[in-house]
Amino acid sequence: MKITARGLNRSTLARQLLLRREKIGAAEAVRRVVALQAQQPASPYLALWNRTAAFDPSGLDGAFADGTVVKSTLMRITLHAVHADDYRPFREAVHPLLRSGRLGGRFTASGLTPADADALVPELLAFADRPRTNAEYEAWLEQRVGAAPKSGAWWGLRHYTPLLHAPTTAPWSFGERPAYVAPPDPPAAPEPEVSDAALRTLVLRYLAGFGPASVADVAQFGLVARARVRKALGALADELERCEGPDGEELFDVPGALRPDEDTPAPARLMAMWDSTLLAYADRGRVIPPEYRTEVIRRNGDVLPTLLVDGYVAGVWRPVGGGIEATAFHELPDRVWEELAEEARSLVAFLSEREPEVYRRYGHWWSKLPNAGTRLLPGV
Repeated sequence: MKITARGLNRSTLARQLLLRREKIGAAEAVRRVVALQAQQPASPYLALWNRTAAFDPSGLDGAFADGTVVKSTLMRITLHAVHADDYRPFREAVHPLLRSGRLGGRFTASGLTPADADALVPELLAFADRPRTNAEYEAWLEQRVGAAPKSGAWWGLRHYTPLLHAPTTAPWSFGERPAYVAPPDPPAAPEPEVSDAALRTLVLRYLAGFGPASVADVAQFGLVARARVRKALGALADELERCEGPDGEELFDVPGALRPDEDTPAPARLMAMWDSTLLAYADRGRVIPPEYRTEVIRRNGDVLPTLLVDGYVAGVWRPVGGGIEATAFHELPDRVWEELAEEARSLVAFLSEREPEVYRRYGHWWSKLPNAGTRLLPGV
């Protein structure tokens, strides 16, 4: 079976709950969409506002507080919010990446070796029996091994050690000064066969939430070596379906997953910064038109809050006095502006209880963007 580019787009939107808002709770929504990028504290909340009906942010507050949803360094060595049931296999799957990516030159410049890190992790987890700040961990390392504060020692260990971010401050559960705590049942450094088994779980979960997808897509999502992905897909051969992509590439999928007709209408959305849907593929043209990619994904890694129109990025947005400023990269028909205006009214009401000027620190990017039309979408 061959699937078109537009068909792939609609499959992603359906699985990411972006064709219609679902009547489900926060924890189940996180499970359904697999992982939400969480380096910006508000973004998981805005991501679920886009995906669930009558989203109550206190539901996500509670899920973070009781550990049903956890925030940690996972895929692509990036902060993600995931369901607690997924944390262990995801962490074990990306363990080789975390080891190679965070125990290299910057870490060893502190005078420690990867073997030192392995020896320190159990002690560090014991010390993390309650939420502690960066300064507390740096002081512990200085006392324990003589590592100077602000060296690469804690930088490497805080990613390599399986630590969770502990909820700290309002308005979005996590503030600018993070605290870290050990999981209730910390995963040990896995043997290669355990990591490979965990990767198979990650592959199945990824395909359920983002498929159909290629080897390169799976590898990009986890920042996992393609050879490992091919091995995992080979081991899962009897459990997966195959189809042909728009350019003849082999795609993999889980049986029975949603694949809507390519003509299925897609509602307008005001997407969060770093929304996972924009970043989960090697070919980001699935959602971001190639001509706009460098506009919304900046060189330093910032991924701007975007307008999603007919399933594709069509511009960016930001809160301003009186509503939402929406900048389109190409002309949009009046009916689309009306749909965006309805979303903006809902978003302004949602933000008013938490952070009306969310993402304000990123406003400097707007002077560097193409502009086919900017409108103030009123909040009332």
